[in-house]
Parts: sequence; C-alpha cells; structure tokens
Amino acid sequence: MIPFFVYIAIFVGAFYTVRFIAQKTAVQDYTSLKTVTFGDESAVQSNRAASIVSIVTIFVLWGAFTGSSLMPSFMHAPGPFIGDTTFTYTAQAPDGTKDDATVHVRVHPADEKPDAIEGALGDGFAKDDALNMIAWRSKLIPVDKNDEITKKDGAKIVAIDGQPIAPGDSVSVGDGKVTLSDKGTPNFVPNKGWQMEPIWLPSPEAVVKRTIEIANQGYQGSTLWEHLGYSLMRVIVGFFFGALVGIPLGYAMGLSDWARGWFDPIVEFMRPVPPLALIPLVIIWAGIGESGKIILLFLAALWIMAIASRSGVSGVKISKVHAAYSLGANKRQIMRYVIVPNSLPEIFTGARVAMGVCWGTVVAAELVAAEKGAGKMIVTASKFQNTDIVIMGIILIGIIGFSIDMLMRWAEKFLVPWKGKG
Repeated sequence: MIPFFVYIAIFVGAFYTVRFIAQKTAVQDYTSLKTVTFGDESAVQSNRAASIVSIVTIFVLWGAFTGSSLMPSFMHAPGPFIGDTTFTYTAQAPDGTKDDATVHVRVHPADEKPDAIEGALGDGFAKDDALNMIAWRSKLIPVDKNDEITKKDGAKIVAIDGQPIAPGDSVSVGDGKVTLSDKGTPNFVPNKGWQMEPIWLPSPEAVVKRTIEIANQGYQGSTLWEHLGYSLMRVIVGFFFGALVGIPLGYAMGLSDWARGWFDPIVEFMRPVPPLALIPLVIIWAGIGESGKIILLFLAALWIMAIASRSGVSGVKISKVHAAYSLGANKRQIMRYVIVPNSLPEIFTGARVAMGVCWGTVVAAELVAAEKGAGKMIVTASKFQNTDIVIMGIILIGIIGFSIDMLMRWAEKFLVPWKGKG
C-alpha cells in the first residue's frame, strides 16, 4: 500500500509542476480562447510530459522499494534489518525462581552463508542461545536445548527485554519483534522495512539480467523469441478468423431485420461469457494442441468484431444514405461509399479491443495447456518461484500488447483519416 500512496503523491505533484511550467512557458494565443474544447474528445491529446513522468515514476518506485543498485542509496526505501542483534528473555522455574538469558541473532541475506554466531551460556538455569536466520523470515528459538529447566519441567518464559509476555503475545525489541507461541516458544521476526523481498518483487537489474540470460540460453527448451513468437502467431491467426467471420456477421445484423433477429440472441448470449470459461470445453472438443487455442481466440474475437460491425452500420447517419439515394446511388454504391467508410471507425475500435482480449486470452490459455508460449513460460517460472522470469514475462507481454495497439492506432489513422470529422 505504501508504494501506491507514494505514486499518488508523485502524480499530484507532477501534475501541478508540469502545469505550472506549461503556463509559464506557453506562448499567448488569444485565438485559441474562442474554441470550446472541454468535453470534446478529439481535442484531448496525450500529454507526453505526463507519460514520461509516469513511466519514470514507476521505475523509480520499483527501484526504491527493491533496493536497486541502479539508484543512489538515499533514494532507497528502508530495507530489512541485516546484522547482529540480541534480546533477553526471562524464564521462570516451577518454584517461582527467575533467570535471564540472552539470545544472539545474526540476520543475513538469503544468498549469503555467514559464520555461526556464538554466545556465552550464562550461569543460571536459563542459558544463552545463538542462531543465524535469513532476512524477512521468522524463526523459532529452541530455548529448551540449553536451559537446564525446560518446559517439560514446568518452566516458562514470562518476559522479553523486561516486558511481560504471555503465550500469543508479541513484544517489540531493538531490531524486530518477538512473539511467544501458544506452546511458549519465542519466535523472532527481524524488522522487514519497506522494501520488497526479492522472491516477491526482484529489482529491475535482476529482471534485465534474467531477460538477457533467457534471450541467449532459452527457457524450458525454447528461446525467448520462440515463446513470444508462438503467442503472437496464435493471436494473429485467431483474430484474423474472428474478424473474417465477425465483420460480415455484424454487417448482416446491421442491415437485415431477419439476420438481426436470428443472430442477435446468440451474439448477446455469448458476448458476456469470458473466453477463459470456454477453455475446458475447447480442450474437450479440440484437445490441447494449436487448433484448440486458435478456436478459443477465434471465439474471443468473433463476438467483439460482430458487435463493433453492427454498431458501425447502425451508427451511419440516415441523412447520408438519403443524400446518396437522391444523387442516384444504388444499394451497392451506398454500401461501398457510405456504409463501409462510415462504419470503419467503429470496426477499428472493435478490432483494438478484440486484439487486446485475444492477447490476454492466449496467455491465460497457455497457462492451462501449452508447450511453448509466454503464458507457459510464466506458469513454469511461478512453480519454481522464479519471480524475475514472471516479471520479465509480464513486462514483455505488456510491451507487445501496447505495440500492437499502437500499430492498430497508426493503421486506423492511415486508413480512416475521416474519423471524428463528421
């Protein structure tokens, strides 16, 4: 939650900073004041400064909360406690006699194996203890191993660093927290700080290093490009066939009462069904091979393209159709020069949505059954807790999905330049 609130704070600060700079450096153009732009979607353009600040902020937060070596240390969030620490517990014998003993703890990173720590035993029945442990972890302290009077004899721990404690209670000590288990055994948890443990979120350089490694050596018998290539191929083929069937179906539903009545119940029934819900049925029908995945992607794109095409046809202004008829156009010419051009913006919007759904669906489908693909790579890595590979896969999936969307935006701008111009 802390990185989220930091991100919001940076967002607000960056907004007012960029706005202030823009106002101070803007050239006064009084003619622009005559144009009303609020609420006009065509007048809203992406602020590049905001985009750059947003991306940089995400990476700065990522580095700060993972202790990245790419960032100066003063920008790091407080990390976990690493080093030597001690705390004292007070044991009480059955006859009421009390004795103190010191626990010596050495906390070290997971990738290090430090020397064993030693502590003096002490003179009373409670003896000192020493143990090594990994940062971000907790560890039970087997005080009975050294103590002369143990729990079996009726002894119990009644205080930590002089603070009374009972089973189930916790006490804060210098570099962590001690919790007494229900059976009376102290459990030490060193301070975790604000940084994320690498097993949950690795640093940016760790992800980059693993990306280069997999790009050179491959993963699970396939190169990184083969994994991504298979996923992309499935998406393109599935989307192509979905558009090939969905666009004519949408045109038919938009132009024919009979076709609308016949297909509308089917389309509206299947539209809210998540493609992932169809995975078991597709596997039963087509198996776990390539055909099954392509069928699933075909179904994911089909209904979106059909609805987008139907909406595009239905949204054509009737005044344009009447104008074409008045000029002597026949039905084929109206279809060619009026309906198709005016429905293309809606179709391209649907195509962008369908491609995004297909890209997300193929990754999920590969999680269930695949030998190659980005989803297969992620699910295999997760089983071995290779979080750096999982993060790498997510980033690459996002980059490819964003690139596809940008490519389709460019194609729409090039092929449908009249969009938004009436």
